[in-house]
Amino acid sequence: MNFYSQLEAIVTTDTIEHKESLLAEAMMYCNTEEVTPEAGFVPRSFETPSYARRCRIVAPKDLPRRRKFATTEGLALQVHAIAHIEYSAVDLAVDAVYRFAQMPREYKRDWLEVAQEEIRHFRMLESILKTLGHRYGDFPVHRGLFDAAKHTQRDVLERMAVIPRHYEATGLDVNPRIVEKLAPLKRKPEVAALLEALEVIYEEEIDHVRKGDRWFRYVCRERGLDPERTFFEILARHRLAGRRPALNIQARREAGFACSELLSLGAQECDE
Repeated sequence: MNFYSQLEAIVTTDTIEHKESLLAEAMMYCNTEEVTPEAGFVPRSFETPSYARRCRIVAPKDLPRRRKFATTEGLALQVHAIAHIEYSAVDLAVDAVYRFAQMPREYKRDWLEVAQEEIRHFRMLESILKTLGHRYGDFPVHRGLFDAAKHTQRDVLERMAVIPRHYEATGLDVNPRIVEKLAPLKRKPEVAALLEALEVIYEEEIDHVRKGDRWFRYVCRERGLDPERTFFEILARHRLAGRRPALNIQARREAGFACSELLSLGAQECDE
């Protein structure tokens, strides 16, 4: 197997079944063989996301508003939005292996495992969408995560800071708020299924952020950098700095955030 060609194929195909089968092969290979790139290997800079052939991409301000969870259409919009995040996360996890070939083998296994879990998340949500009479691609999407990956494609330290430690950690903040809004409708089978999926996603996303935290700190140690100072410098460089409302302190602490970081992000209190 040409491991890196396989990864490129996963990132570029728009068929989740194809991603899944190629990913299983890549994971098996990574578990049994050395995964060093061929001489002269240079990762591609992808210009369009794989879902561009399936979804209409619009600016975030042009996305339909997601408020009426009690209606079939409103619920489908919410499920589609979360499914899009999970689909995007598959490509980002694989790209983190493809693009940063110098990282250790354990790093590669970690992110291939994340990609497999993101595919499972997407499939759960896709199934719910189908019960609501829709499929992935029926609603417009934005390419925010894809653009964030492009902006961090030159440096694994920036990738780990921006994608898992910022965007995925923000997902840990948002998940309980969505659950709270859906809870009054939990007698509906589709809502009950969505709540179950969100619980699985929440628990596994804590581990994804933890993996990002681990490798962020690993690279900081390799470069002799202070992790906290470096994290906030990267956020500022990517215009992501600022205090954040409703931080999920418990989940972020489980994922590796220090109390000093959370207080700087806007937490009112944090117990060591």
